[in-house]
Amino acid sequence: MKSSMCRSSRGGRRSAAAVALSAVLALTATACGDDGSGAAGDKGAEGSGKGEIVFWDNNGGVRTDIWKEIIADFEKANPDIDVEYVGIAATEYQSKVDTALQGGGLPDVGGVGAAMLAGFAAQNALEPLDDRLGKSSINGKLNEDMVKSLKAAGGRDDTLYSIPTSANNGVLYYRTDLFEQAGLDDPTTWDKFYEAADKLTDKGKNKFGYTIRGGAGSIAQALDAMYGQSGITSFWDSGNEKTTVNDPKNVAALEKYVGLFKKVTPPADLNNDFTKMVAQWDSGTIGMLNHNLGSYQDHVKAFGTDRFRGIPQPVGPGGKRVQVSNPVDGLGVFKSSKNKDAAWKFIEFATSKTENSKFNESAGQVPSNNDAAKDAWISKAEPTKLAAEALTDGSTTIVQLPYYLPDWNTISKTDNEPAFQKVMNGSMSAEDFLNALADQLNEAQTEWNEQKG
Repeated sequence: MKSSMCRSSRGGRRSAAAVALSAVLALTATACGDDGSGAAGDKGAEGSGKGEIVFWDNNGGVRTDIWKEIIADFEKANPDIDVEYVGIAATEYQSKVDTALQGGGLPDVGGVGAAMLAGFAAQNALEPLDDRLGKSSINGKLNEDMVKSLKAAGGRDDTLYSIPTSANNGVLYYRTDLFEQAGLDDPTTWDKFYEAADKLTDKGKNKFGYTIRGGAGSIAQALDAMYGQSGITSFWDSGNEKTTVNDPKNVAALEKYVGLFKKVTPPADLNNDFTKMVAQWDSGTIGMLNHNLGSYQDHVKAFGTDRFRGIPQPVGPGGKRVQVSNPVDGLGVFKSSKNKDAAWKFIEFATSKTENSKFNESAGQVPSNNDAAKDAWISKAEPTKLAAEALTDGSTTIVQLPYYLPDWNTISKTDNEPAFQKVMNGSMSAEDFLNALADQLNEAQTEWNEQKG
């Protein structure tokens, strides 16, 4: 008999406190049944395609409600399969998977975005999905560019280890009412962005022009601002061996960007991750915020749809917009699963037109299912519509980040987020920071090229 902490999510939503408690318990008890567990290196099994599977959500809390709805739909359509939901905060997900890889207890299926894909694949933790997709009802229905992105991110012979669910582009959100009151133009260029950040700041009244991300997730946002301003369009030089992150143009761009801290931003930004940053902006006294499509619905709840806009990043030199690639999110089957057949059925269902549209409407992101991307809600969600157009109308050049490097997530997060805080508080120069980052990236790229060679 299953213990109470292994109950299916069937039967409606639980309270937020109960969901949080079950998530904590499930992290220590995902192996309480025969399905969905196993030590690293376990080849798992196809299973019966029935029974219980464990699903780890890589953005728990933020996406818990919508995944609960999709799971309920899935269980209704597949009454012989129960899904145990475990919500894990985005900032903790990689470490949870890495711990389970060493000690066992991996789920059957889980969120596997591009940024962490190479590291998991390098540890042989994920099931190749090319053959399953080829025989699936979703074959030919998925956005080809998203599929290619995840194949490239896997880093192994163009193998597909994750099925895309969405693209989550970077967005500049700004308060249209505050801009109008100040007589400011829309921040469509970097010059207008900096002008607005300065003019909207009144520290005495606790009003700030911008909120900068200094806590978890800071590096990707800083890279976006750097390349957007410098106009450099490749992460590697022409020889594909040395990174451009410490190019003098990028150094100057980062110096200018970090110079915003405490001058036109709240001091608390030094430690703000995305949840704190978004909540701070939604409090109503800050002019601009860089985040992604995922926070759109939070802003709608705070301001309605007529007091803010979300637009693609400002254009830089020569009227060219340059953005770094935002990782495509997806779902993967863990190789140790004892019920891979049921796990695949869940992925197939979640990325079908109806469910993929439902998920992305809630998240405010670009659907991976091409039929879902045609649904009417996209034209009503302006940031999503503009982001999709920017990717297809030729106005934007994307600098592809090296998600394929197994060490990418460690370098960009664990190693350098604390260093970026030193740049913000003035104890390290932007040049020293970027030179150190470049050395790590160049070493990782050299190792990668040697292994491929």
